Parts: sequence; structure tokens; C-alpha cells
Amino acid sequence: MSEFKQTFNSSLGKKLIMALTGLFLCTFLIVHLGGNLLLFKNDQGFAFNSYANFLTHFPPIEVIAYLLYLAIIVHAVYALVLTIKNRRARPVGYAVQPKSDASWSSKNMGLLGSILLLFIVIHMSDFWFTYKYNNVLGFKEYRTDLATNQTSVSDYTPPVADFERSISTENNVEIVRVKDLHARIQTSFSQLWYVIFYVIAMGAVSFHLLHGFQSAFRTLGWVHKKYTPIVYFFGTWLFAVIIPIGFALMPIIYYIKSL
Repeated sequence: MSEFKQTFNSSLGKKLIMALTGLFLCTFLIVHLGGNLLLFKNDQGFAFNSYANFLTHFPPIEVIAYLLYLAIIVHAVYALVLTIKNRRARPVGYAVQPKSDASWSSKNMGLLGSILLLFIVIHMSDFWFTYKYNNVLGFKEYRTDLATNQTSVSDYTPPVADFERSISTENNVEIVRVKDLHARIQTSFSQLWYVIFYVIAMGAVSFHLLHGFQSAFRTLGWVHKKYTPIVYFFGTWLFAVIIPIGFALMPIIYYIKSL
């Protein structure tokens, strides 16, 4: 076996892969939250529907998306392999559990990861798969008067089955016709069970990243007394607080609006 294969088949190699895929997923969360904040615009889904279409039809973004799916699978598989290996290395628990300085999140990464994996499957099935492969979504037509910047919206029935999006201008009016993923989000977030599960999943994201973000830098050997406090700051406040709260607010606000 080559030295390269030996490295990445070792426990350290698996941890390195988990660290790299984990940091890639952290970067995605920042971008994804930024795009999803368009849901808070009071424009009847215009900006978000346009954003959703861009994500699924711009080739470079599609390539990154498939790298993301691969990263999720690799991260989950390697986490499972490391967990099984650690349990096999110590099949019998201690008679008396020694005191540990490890945080609750670090001790329960397996549980947190399982919740997140279930959430990802449900979330992608409900939104991504439905948008890409299920012809159940309707369409919206947005007409914007370029002189006044006023936008009106109405339902739209496309002339062909494979219609995705069109943009045209008539008499100084911009006409955008696009698939209505926003309506799907309104429907999903009007269900209390879905909102509760979503919020629980965001709690799991918070605790998972609280340990995982900082652990990734330690695994990569990027530890320095000057920079470690910065890593801890971003790991705690950005990834464990701001990002999960930002995602959790979406279903909560939409559910309140549906009442």
C-alpha cells in the first residue's frame, strides 16, 4: 500500500478528511443562510424564487452543489467508521467512568450527526428533490414596472412541460416567470411538526458546530496561541449561535404568519 493510501486509511487520515469536508460544509452554511435570508423580503417570493432557479441552473453552482452532496456523504461515512472503530477498540466500558473535561457536544457528536443526517434527507427530499424532479410546483409571473419599480404577481401556467424560467421586457415592464418554490416553503413551514423538527435540527447544528469547527482546526494542526481565540470566537458565535438562529427563525416566522 502506498504511503498516501496508508495516511488516509489511518485514524488520523480519516479525521483529516472529516475536518476538510466539515470546513467545506461550514462555508456552505454561510452562503446558504445568505440566500435563504431572501425569504424575509416582502416581495411575495420573487427574490427567493429567482435565487432558487439560479442555484439549480448555473453550471458552476451545480458542480459545487454535487461536491457538497459528496462532502456530506463522505463526512457522514467517515464519522460512522471512526465511531465504530473507537467502540471496537474499547468494547467493554469502564466500571467507574473517569472524569472528563470534554464538553457535552463532543461526547454526543454521533447523536447530533444522526439528527442532522435525518434532517438533511427530509429537507432535501422536501425542497431540492421536489424542485428538481417533481412536477408538483406551480409557477409565478412577476411584472415589474421599470419606471416605478412596482411589482405585481400572479399565477402562471407554462406553455410547455419542461418550462423552467423566462425573462422578458414589454412596454417598459420586466416579466419574470419562474417555478414557485416559495409556495412549497410556505406549505411546509405551516406544519407544526415540521417547524419543531427543524428547530431541533438547528439546535443539533449549533452543538455539532460548537465542537466540530474548533476540532477541525486542531486536527489540521492549525493551533496557535494567537489565532486559537479567533477560531473559538467564530466557532462559538458565528457557527454555533448566529447561523443556527438564522435558519431556525425562518420556519418559526413562516408558521406564525400562517396562523
